[in-house]
Amino acid sequence: MSFQNRVQAFVDCVLSNEHVQAIKAFYHEDATMQENLNPPRGPRAALMESERRMLAAHKRVVTSLLSPVFINGDQVVIHWAFEFTRPDDSVMRIEELAHQTWRGDRIAAERFYYDPAQMRA
Repeated sequence: MSFQNRVQAFVDCVLSNEHVQAIKAFYHEDATMQENLNPPRGPRAALMESERRMLAAHKRVVTSLLSPVFINGDQVVIHWAFEFTRPDDSVMRIEELAHQTWRGDRIAAERFYYDPAQMRA
């Protein structure tokens, strides 16, 4: 599978709202994620557990891709939108840029860029 096809398979997995499965299938065991300027966190098992908790805290999550995926060597940038339905039925919409560094066919590091004010709705 070409690298571009592998990245597309990752995007398709996330768009199908299989967020935990995407981490399991597409991230290295020692992968890290970083939110804005916060310290990186990992490894993959901890990332999966964090994702499970976030999903369990919401009734529903709808994921959208807002622009083409940009690939340059082992660097990938994805513009996502997520709509989270909270337990009180209010909806929080977050747009973010995800900058990924791939090592082979898996993500080694990912950093998310978003405005935290989006979470205060």
